[in-house]
Amino acid sequence: MKQIPLFQTALTGAAVALLALAIHAPAYAQGSNNERFAPSELVLAANTSLQNFLRDPDMSWLQQNIGRAKGVLIAPEVVKAGFIFGGSGGRALLLVKDRSGQWTGPAFYTLATGSVGFQAGISVSEVAMLVMTEKAVNALMATSFRLGGDASIAAGPVGAGAKSDLVADFVTFSRSKGIYGGVNLDGTVVTTNDEWNAAYYGKPGVMAPDILIRGTVNNSEAAPLLATIGKATAGK
Repeated sequence: MKQIPLFQTALTGAAVALLALAIHAPAYAQGSNNERFAPSELVLAANTSLQNFLRDPDMSWLQQNIGRAKGVLIAPEVVKAGFIFGGSGGRALLLVKDRSGQWTGPAFYTLATGSVGFQAGISVSEVAMLVMTEKAVNALMATSFRLGGDASIAAGPVGAGAKSDLVADFVTFSRSKGIYGGVNLDGTVVTTNDEWNAAYYGKPGVMAPDILIRGTVNNSEAAPLLATIGKATAGK
């Protein structure tokens, strides 16, 4: 039987630990029940993140094209950690534009991905992902899917006056602080957070289509976030 080198075993263990850190770091810190964000707090943080993207002069492409998007997925904190093996993860919420042009939501999601490469350190990014097609919206109505596999994904152009005719189901933007330059979301598994959806809307069993398509539930706490995106997309 082939022996597995001790250093390889150690690296594998480190990879598992770092991926766990990447996935759970945004969710656990001080606070009740050790949650970094409760659902209501994530909504507030998402509103701040969205405003950051809308004010950032390097995000001109996002600002000019957000009106074409059929949805926006916002993750106020995506943590990336690694040492040869790594990963990233965070909590996110989704807003969707209905046929009348009004924005609905939010519905809550979890992001998780792994990666391999020569990298070190930890960074935190805020992510805004434009959902550009009906195919992408439909993918997000499933309980789980993988970006880049079930739907195409492209990094959005960054820089003042950035111009590009991108054709992709999802266009992603990130603002980062730390050792890494950004977060690559290709291969990320996006999973609905049914527990948070039920808690935020006070209705056990509520699902993403109930929130975003059927509109059978709502929460007035989301009004400032919906107002921010409504203002950003008005007339576009």
